[in-house]
Amino acid sequence: MSSLERRVAVDAARAAGRLLRDELSGVRRIAYKGAPTNLVTEMDRRAEAEILGRLRGAFPDDAILSEETGEAAGSSGRRWIVDPLYGTTNYAHGLPVFGVSIALQTGRRVVLGVVYDPSRDELFVGEQGRGATLNDATIRVSATASLDESLLATGFPYNIRATRDTNLPEYAAFSVRARAVRRMGAAVLDLAYVACGRFDGFWELRLGSWDVAAGSVLVEEAGGLVTAVDGGPLDVDAPTLLATNGIVHEEVLGVLKQVRRT
Repeated sequence: MSSLERRVAVDAARAAGRLLRDELSGVRRIAYKGAPTNLVTEMDRRAEAEILGRLRGAFPDDAILSEETGEAAGSSGRRWIVDPLYGTTNYAHGLPVFGVSIALQTGRRVVLGVVYDPSRDELFVGEQGRGATLNDATIRVSATASLDESLLATGFPYNIRATRDTNLPEYAAFSVRARAVRRMGAAVLDLAYVACGRFDGFWELRLGSWDVAAGSVLVEEAGGLVTAVDGGPLDVDAPTLLATNGIVHEEVLGVLKQVRRT
């Protein structure tokens, strides 16, 4: 597909990604958003400005929700949801595991998702009804048939030091039930990896709209299943998330429900 929306989103993600990649080895200016584990750098804002400038130039009537600048209203009934740099902590430490995420929402439905990994030059695109691709090649979720054989991923809440409601108990439970559990620190890439079959499932208890919007389209269009962690519908505006290849979804969900009841 060569729609204007897709082309602008892809170009914006690549431009922001190049900026982030080129500046990765530089000295970071770090600030904190509340919790001491929730970082923001000048590169978050520079990448965001790159993306928002392109979106506003092409679609001036669309609303935009972006992690650093918040919500800007629009009149079109459409909303762009942007995370200019997911994996800020990794980035601040020079760890090349981070991504750019751009999604387009029409009404209540996210119809386009773009995730770009500049370190590996991997561009993931999912569009409602048109499938999902990695560097223009069609991707599908894995065919893993059981939790015992699954490679899972998760992330932890920024306020993990201050709250008792963490997914540490779930992490422990899956560590002895699944093949392995990974924690990369970049939810947008975790979802992209579920979409292309590298991970069989990913769950997290608290995320932002910008963390899940693009990745949820990728997983669904690649044949997977996305729900809240309790099995209900995903709410992009208040997301908890479980994304799997669909085959192991009920088994993973069962463990989550069992652990969170105790």
